[in-house]
Amino acid sequence: MKVYTDGACSGNPGPGGWAWAVEGGAEGSGGEPHTTNQRMELLAVLEALRALPGQVEVVSDSTYVVNCFNDRWYEGWIGRGWRTAAKKPVANQDLWQPLVELYLGRADEITFSWVKGHSGDPMNDYVDELAVAAAAGFKEGRAASPTISPVAAGESVPASITLEPPVPWPVGGAIWVTGPTDLAAAEAVDEAVRRMDPAEDILISGLRRGAELYAAEAALRHGLQLGVVLPFGDPAANWPDDLRERFDVALSRASWVITLPGDPSKPGTAVRERDEWCRQAVIGVLLVGPKDAADELDAQGLAVVHIENVTSAGR
Repeated sequence: MKVYTDGACSGNPGPGGWAWAVEGGAEGSGGEPHTTNQRMELLAVLEALRALPGQVEVVSDSTYVVNCFNDRWYEGWIGRGWRTAAKKPVANQDLWQPLVELYLGRADEITFSWVKGHSGDPMNDYVDELAVAAAAGFKEGRAASPTISPVAAGESVPASITLEPPVPWPVGGAIWVTGPTDLAAAEAVDEAVRRMDPAEDILISGLRRGAELYAAEAALRHGLQLGVVLPFGDPAANWPDDLRERFDVALSRASWVITLPGDPSKPGTAVRERDEWCRQAVIGVLLVGPKDAADELDAQGLAVVHIENVTSAGR
């Protein structure tokens, strides 16, 4: 039996919904008035497996869910008494524990597969519609505001997932900022960074001119830890003096600095490789840019705070 699951959340955190469905068969959905997208993804799977006996293949667009079982994240959590490698309690433990216990009791019956969200898969689209509809029932009267989800704060890279170089920060608290080179959305970026929690969240930036550099400076102003990922050594070598000084200050105050082995003679390729590394090293993204880019990141299972970029020559 193949069951499709999905979770949705308006605001993240905010009103949310979960859903599961078997093609041509059973289905279920529900929601909560104040939750997060990742919690709804987990609850969808938990409710599906509670309802469906026997051999079940769970199909989800959430790497947060699928990778836990396929890459055996849960083994490290259990071995450490449900704490991360950073010795912090596993986020969403109230849902992870019963889900993992259920899975371990039926490990020979349950498998997990990933499907790209919003990619035209009819059943993935169907459970997405069910989850969104469930969330809508709790949405009336709630004001929308941009925020950073704390859902997985404290998570770390499981030993079975390898990036080169390895990720030095807790992945579940890491929010990557990316966007164009102008500062038309500077105030919105500062507000989004200000809403992050210094006790849990980490800003990850490449320090490119514009939104990335500005957000890094905002993170330092607001007391957040900063992780810097450079595509190659000294990308600011030819910058104007004032920008170079800002780059150097932010770099010197970063808690972590990763320099990837990109080719400076091919900066476009190096930046794309850096972006791919970052996507795998974070739980969420603060994106200044077009909505289709935000949708693509969301489909990859990342929590997305989207700020529309409106060019302003005066900024």
